[in-house]
Amino acid sequence: MIAKPFALFSPALLAAASCSAQSNVDSASNGDALSGTMDADEVFVIEERGTYDEPWAAAFVPGTEVLVITTKPGQLIGYDTAADREFTISGAPQVDYGGQGGLGDIAFLQSEAADTLASRTIFLSFAEAGQGDTRGAAVGKGQMVCDDQRSCEIRDFEVIWRQTPKVTGRGHFSHRLLFSPDERYLYVASGDRQKLEPAQDTSNTLGTIVRLNLDGSAAEGNPEVGDDTPSNEIWSYGHRNILGMDWDEQGRLWEVEHGPAGGDELNLVKKGANYGWPTRSNGDHYNGDPITDHSADDGFTKPAVSWSPVIAPGDMLFYRGDLFSAWQGDALMPGLKTQALIRVEIDGENAREAARYEFDDRLRAIAEGPDGALWILEDREGASLLKLTPK
Repeated sequence: MIAKPFALFSPALLAAASCSAQSNVDSASNGDALSGTMDADEVFVIEERGTYDEPWAAAFVPGTEVLVITTKPGQLIGYDTAADREFTISGAPQVDYGGQGGLGDIAFLQSEAADTLASRTIFLSFAEAGQGDTRGAAVGKGQMVCDDQRSCEIRDFEVIWRQTPKVTGRGHFSHRLLFSPDERYLYVASGDRQKLEPAQDTSNTLGTIVRLNLDGSAAEGNPEVGDDTPSNEIWSYGHRNILGMDWDEQGRLWEVEHGPAGGDELNLVKKGANYGWPTRSNGDHYNGDPITDHSADDGFTKPAVSWSPVIAPGDMLFYRGDLFSAWQGDALMPGLKTQALIRVEIDGENAREAARYEFDDRLRAIAEGPDGALWILEDREGASLLKLTPK
């Protein structure tokens, strides 16, 4: 176990990456050439489907055409994409709203797929208040019960996991959720909460990906980077602010995370691996102080791609559908400050940015519909939900 005292840094060092991202386009490190940057309306038919205040995540209810959207202030909204109809979902947990905190990710089990909105398990992440001026990410699960197809409620919701420890500040919760392909395990991205050094301290879960059983307990087979809870929850560490995770066609886990001033990363996630933050980064602190770049002999796992200037990713998925058949197996990342959809091609353990498609606003979340259409949420009050199909 690596044990270090938590270090606090000045706000100048800790500004959110999405606020400092630059709009010029360079792809650095292992991901080199760009095949093109183009306006989104040259590639997509773009339909606006409603507006939402500060949406954060979206997921289709398996077996249906219903998209469920979370908003940071704490709302859950159902949208029937076939009938073009919204409905309410009550029973969401109380959230600590502010800064980057609020209601976060949403996940359903594919094994519970049904063609109607029957009762099914729902998993949610959110920022939870602690004692004093502290807060941290939390994950809970309950049953989403829809009695009349016009409204739903979450029943028997209980918190199954909490980021340890709760700390001050309102940034870098990460709290993305992803089930293993066999649905035995739940992976949770746990951000560094802008505290930096704890990401190298495996006595806590800041700056980590944790691997849990579906009841929130530590999964058997974790690398046991420490002897006790929460160390036995950790799958990988040395992360900063993960905002997207997904499995590729080979069943390998990838994540994309915000770097500081430069150094956003796409990583192939390996059991027990240390990704270096904050000891190594291809970016620098916001006040200009340098951070030592990754090097071949530094002992840390290297990113498959790093970006300087940053892309400020909001989410990520690997495309699996038929509508954009040439993109099958590619990673798609909506960008915040870049206001673009970034497409990355994977080749073994290497990756490269293939193209980016520019929009008129910050992009927060992405979901793939049952027919292969892409659904993207902007990032603001009054944000549009956009359906993308090939032009």
